[in-house]
Amino acid sequence: MPTNTLKKRTGITRILYTFIHSLNGFRWLTKNETAFQQELILLAPLTILAIYLDISLMHTITVIVSMLFVLFAEMVNTAIEAVVDRIGLNYHPLSGVAKDIGSAMVFLSMVMCLMIWGAVLWSL
Repeated sequence: MPTNTLKKRTGITRILYTFIHSLNGFRWLTKNETAFQQELILLAPLTILAIYLDISLMHTITVIVSMLFVLFAEMVNTAIEAVVDRIGLNYHPLSGVAKDIGSAMVFLSMVMCLMIWGAVLWSL
């Protein structure tokens, strides 16, 4: 009886495929996920503002990373939602909990981002 074993890629091939899958994920998010699109649209001008402001390099990096963390949280939330929806579209309390926790993660990342921006701007 044949066995279905998964051959794992190694070396440069693994790195190349990882990069391709990452690009596919970004492409899907930018095309299909409205919240990600909105956060990405905010990231561009705020990054330019962060670079333009007369603040230290550490502060500039900190505010940019805080915005990237919001994108990261949105990506994780979208992945959770996709897996929950893949399992089934019928309502289940645990599915609701998973989605609510993912949403709370995005909210918390936004609060953290606002706090960091506020602290940096306050120090001007």
